[in-house]
Amino acid sequence: MSFDFSLETTSGAARAARFATPHGVVVTPAFMAVGTLATVKALDPTDLHAMRAQMILANAYHLHLRPGDELVRELGGLHEFMQWDGPILTDSGGFQVFSLATLRTVDEDGVEFRSHLDGSKRRFTPESVMRIERNLGADVIMQFDHVIPGQSEEIVARDASERSLRWLARCRAEFERLVREDPIPGRHEQALFPIVQGGIHASLRREAAEAVRAMGDWHGYGIGGLSVGEAKPDMYRILEEVHAALPHDRPRYLMGVGFPEDLVEGVRRGVDLFDCVAPTRMGRNGAAFTRDGRLNIKRAEFRADRQPLDAECDCACCTRFSRAYVRHLFLADEILGLRLLSLHNVHFLVSLMREARTALLSGTFDGWSDAWLQRYHSRTEPAPA
Repeated sequence: MSFDFSLETTSGAARAARFATPHGVVVTPAFMAVGTLATVKALDPTDLHAMRAQMILANAYHLHLRPGDELVRELGGLHEFMQWDGPILTDSGGFQVFSLATLRTVDEDGVEFRSHLDGSKRRFTPESVMRIERNLGADVIMQFDHVIPGQSEEIVARDASERSLRWLARCRAEFERLVREDPIPGRHEQALFPIVQGGIHASLRREAAEAVRAMGDWHGYGIGGLSVGEAKPDMYRILEEVHAALPHDRPRYLMGVGFPEDLVEGVRRGVDLFDCVAPTRMGRNGAAFTRDGRLNIKRAEFRADRQPLDAECDCACCTRFSRAYVRHLFLADEILGLRLLSLHNVHFLVSLMREARTALLSGTFDGWSDAWLQRYHSRTEPAPA
């Protein structure tokens, strides 16, 4: 099956749609669980299927370093390697190069850096990243881009955005060459998504979106460089600018954003797909998402609490275990505690996007989103350290 995106309904900028891929149809809006190293931490594909997760993300930077993209290709690609039969998206690793790697040097050709694993010297270029993502074999692959901190000045943001556009042209040329010259027996079609950058500067975002559109048709668009230190009002403002500048008949993917309130606010502003490590990372640190805000399960007030994490959640944790039990697991350093909270948090975000979609299809999204955000913000606690 080739790629197709069909809108079903809208409510202002918010939309419900169907995104067809070679490994199935994703109904949107949707949250993608992050399986950085070809695994969603503490979960397996059976867990993801049980919570009706539709699509997952893996990371080209991490998988190139370990176990190696050529080995993954030899073993049949990511779907076969990790035994996931749904759609997969791979991030190009641009964010990781600029956040994890040390002693990096950026030039027009690409980025030279040292691996965060062993200090070995590596170099990523738009062409090499396309080869890595081709080997990994995800359904959707992202361009290699120049990522900068969220509060970067306009001159810095412009330089990175314009470089990302030049790298996009090289990514596309190499991607098309690989499709022609490097056929992989049994390999499905892949879609390359560009990434719209520009920091918190509205004019740069509009220019980047226009430049990407001028390069031709794309199966979808990434929105990058947000949730990297900027204030939330700035992120929401930029999403409104990008919504107006991008085609409405293609999916928009907001990269690396995954707090519940940001998902709802993102849907309000026309975003279709989200991903983030937050649900599993926070789960491993004792934080749980609930409809009444975030809670820290390690707090003493939950020592004898018989309630589930969220009384309205139907995940495998909330339907069986109490807050008191999950707290006990954390204080006893039992692995099951990390697993249960990670499972709950991912399930919570997957279900949240399913609720948003239901509200869109029933024509009640505006009221639903207002009520949901008001309730969530009523007692959200700070995340545990």
